[in-house]
Amino acid sequence: MTDHREKFWNRLDGVNSGMLGLAEDARLVPMSHYADAEAGKLWFITARDTDLARALASGAKDALHVVSDGGKGLFARIHGTLALSDDRAKLDELWNAVASSWFEDGQQDDDVQLLRLDLAEAEVWVTGGSLSFLYQVAKSKVTGDKPDMGEHFGLTF
Repeated sequence: MTDHREKFWNRLDGVNSGMLGLAEDARLVPMSHYADAEAGKLWFITARDTDLARALASGAKDALHVVSDGGKGLFARIHGTLALSDDRAKLDELWNAVASSWFEDGQQDDDVQLLRLDLAEAEVWVTGGSLSFLYQVAKSKVTGDKPDMGEHFGLTF
C-alpha cells in the first residue's frame, strides 16, 4: 500500500458513516459503511425496499459515497460500482447491534439486503483533525502564514 492508500484506509476505518447514492441521481442518503481495504470494497447493510436497493435490482450501477468527519480528519468523495450482494458469509461477518436495530427479525429478516461498493477512485483530503485545525488557524493569526490544512490527493483502485 502506498502512504496515501494507507492514510485513506486507516482514517476511513475510524469513520462509520457517509452519504451514499447513485451517480445518475443527485440524491444521497446516510449509510453506515464497513471498509474492506484488502478487497478495495465498502459494504452496506440496508433494506430491500429502499429506493437504493430497488434501483440496483436491474444490475450494478455507478455510485458515490461521500465521507466527512472533521474530528477524524477525513473528507472523501469515493466513486465505484454499487451492487446487491447475497454473500451470507460477509453479512455474518458485518452483522452488529447497529444493524440489528433496524430489522425486527435480526439478521434472518427477509428485508435485509447487503450492498457492495467496488471502489474505482477517490478524491481525499486528510487533515490533522479538529484540534489540529484550531491550532493551524490560531498559528496563522500569529505568524501571518496560511494554515496547513493537510493533504489532498486522488486514489485509483
